[in-house]
Formats: sequence, C-alpha cells, structure tokens
Amino acid sequence: MASAPFDLGPVTGRVDREGRLTEADSALLRLQEEAGSSLGAPLALPQVAAVARSAIKLGVPLARSVVAASSDRDLDLWVRAVPDAEGASLTIEGWKARPAAPPRLTLVTNESLDVEERVARPLSFTTDGELKIKRIDEELALMIGVAPADAIGQPLTRHFLLVDNGDGAMPLLMALVSRADFSGQSAQLRGQDRESLVTLKGLALRTAGDRFDGYEIEIDRPAEMDSSPFAVLDPALDEALRSPLDRIIAAAERIVDRSEGPLRSDYAAYAGDIAAAGRHLLSVIRTMSEQEAAKGDAEVDLASTAAEAVQLVEEAAEKRSVKVELVGADGPLPAAGESRGVVQILVNLLANAVRHSPASGTVAVILEQRGAQAAVTVADEGPGIAEADQERIFERYERADDSKGGIGLGLAISRRLARSMGGDIELQSEPGEGARFTLLLPSA
Repeated sequence: MASAPFDLGPVTGRVDREGRLTEADSALLRLQEEAGSSLGAPLALPQVAAVARSAIKLGVPLARSVVAASSDRDLDLWVRAVPDAEGASLTIEGWKARPAAPPRLTLVTNESLDVEERVARPLSFTTDGELKIKRIDEELALMIGVAPADAIGQPLTRHFLLVDNGDGAMPLLMALVSRADFSGQSAQLRGQDRESLVTLKGLALRTAGDRFDGYEIEIDRPAEMDSSPFAVLDPALDEALRSPLDRIIAAAERIVDRSEGPLRSDYAAYAGDIAAAGRHLLSVIRTMSEQEAAKGDAEVDLASTAAEAVQLVEEAAEKRSVKVELVGADGPLPAAGESRGVVQILVNLLANAVRHSPASGTVAVILEQRGAQAAVTVADEGPGIAEADQERIFERYERADDSKGGIGLGLAISRRLARSMGGDIELQSEPGEGARFTLLLPSA
C-alpha cells in the first residue's frame, strides 16, 4: 500500500530540558496518548525525542527524517528541534502513513540474548545404570552423526570408544565398580580419526532410595569438533546487529564531518569516539560470527592502531584513575596484518590490563622493532599471573581469576587472530609483578 499523506501541515510542540512534552498540537498529543503517555509526561515517541534531546545537548537546531509508530501504522515525519533555555520547540511536517512494519528483532529470543550462558554450557548426555543413553544434547548428537531420538537407548560405547590414560586405567570403568563420580576419561568419537579425542567427566546419579541410576556426563569440546570454533554469535543475530551499527557509525561520521551544520569541536571529537567504537564492535561481531577472517597479506601501522585502541579504552581507564601511556610511538611501525584485527587484539589486552590494574596505576603500551618482527607490549601493574595459568588463560572460557568482566573468550580470540596474521601473543608475568602481553607480527 502506498504511503498516504495527511492533510495536517506543520504540527508544533515543546519539550522541556528533561524531555517532557509541555505543549502539543492535537495531532502530536494524539500520538503521545497512543503511546501511553500524556501532556506533561516524557515524550513517548523515541525517534522524535532523540532529535529533541540531541538538539538540547548540542545546543544547535537539528532537523531529520524519522519514523514514528501510531496505533495502527507507521508515520514518516520530518522533525525540526530548536533548542532554547527552557528546552526545545518542535515542528513536525510530512506526516506520510504506511503499514506498520513487522518487529525488527523477533529473532532475538531469551536464548539468543543470553549468549554468555549459551556458549559457556558444556555438551552433555545422561545414561542409565547400564550406561545406555537416556538424554543427549542435540548439538552433541549432531556432532556424533545421529539424530537425538535415535541415540536414546544405545550404549554410550556405540558412539564413544573409551581410551586408557597410558597405563591401562580407565577412570569411567573404575568409577563404575563403586558407582562413584569420575573425571579425565579419554574417548574417541566412533567413525572419526584419533585426533577427535574428547574428555568425559561424570556425576553419579542416584534414586530416592540411594540406588545407582547412571551418570550425567559432560564432554570437553576439542577444536577438531567445532566446525567454527569461535562462532559464538548466532548468524541471524549477527545480521540484525550489523545494520543498526552501520547506521550509528554513518550518523557519527556525519557529525564529525559537520555535514549537518557547525558544531563545537569537543562534540565532533565525541562523535569520532562513537564512530571508532562502532567500527571496533563491528570487527568483534565479524570475528565472533566467523564471517570475516583476519588476513596477514596487508600492511598495518602498529603505532596508529595502538593509538586507536588506547582511545577506545580511555573512558574505562579514567573511571579507574588508570593512566595509559604510549611508549615508542614517535613514528610508524609497519607490520603485516589487518588493521581491524590488530585493534581488536589491542583493545582486549588493554581492557584486561585496565581491569586488573590498581587504582591510579599505569598501563604502558610499548612499540618496538624486534628483528624481523614488530611488537606491541601491553604492560600493567596488576597482581600478575601464576606460571601454571599462563597457557590456560588462552583457552576458551578460561579466566585468570573470578573478577567480573568477560566470559573467557577475549584472549583465545586474540591469539587466534594474531596467528592468522602470521604472528602470536606472548605473555611474561610473575605473581605480584604485573603482566606483559606482547603482540608480535612480521615486519612489513
């Protein structure tokens, strides 16, 4: 259905500095009421309110096209907001109606929103007392090449070939004798090569009468089992996130270019931060969804990418009173690599360093040439990392401690990105003496 114009002419209104609708012509008031609000209450049309809020914050008139929803249709509007001491005056024109659009993010279910919980959950299955499968995760069933319903009732040894630990011992069979828990049982997936070894860990189940009732068994996910080892973002959610991020970046860049009129330099700089953060988030999404792999056949200036990474973590550092210093960035430091991947790695290393630094501490970003390699080291004054943990923290879902922040993917993704560009990440640390993470790339 073609959009139909309203014969309204300009509609006016006012909002105060807190975003409340204080004056409104009848058409605007009707939209406010259909949105469940009223005169004197906050303006309940998000797109219109955003224009007014930006005009008030920036102190300049703004005008743009927006889409607002009425009770039964969408409205294409042209909104102009002129700020003053009390708030902003609104003039709304256009008023073209069109059928209401379907929900933009119906694909975002509770499951897809809770990405952290979903990716952290191990694969598992349940057996009865005779080690026959009673329940199996759908993803695990697909990995072993069987429909979940067909796996029910089959012995676990139909799909898992138990392997001894080198001295003839098999933890599962030893635990079965005493009906106890077990861990560290190696097994090979039937029909696959020996490189498909997994590790089983079982919790003994008991009935109300304390009779042995089988095992709840979890398996570690080896890299060989994952067709996309770091694809922790659902492709549909990835697609839904990209479009609004693209628009945010484009809008921020227009502000930086002052294409909508004169603007104070500090506001333009703030918009530059928004654009840089948006581009970084897009690179993270691409990596998590495996839509774009880093390549090592391009040239990147580590000095400029390090400066961009520092800019992206400055706010977090300021909140903790942590100072971030660039050392050796007087000139370019060329390396073979992909710039967005390098920024992603450095932002992750810097964010970790800031999070683990003491208040009023310093994080140093040191650039240097090391023979045939270019290096960027992020050094902090935090608690350091024990030698026993220095390889573990590069594995997925592993963290150095129980502090808040992250789910244990950042370092794993960062090392994979570095190696895909022909480089690596090294760690030097002693407990109590901070940590030094170094990104090494081939010199260009």
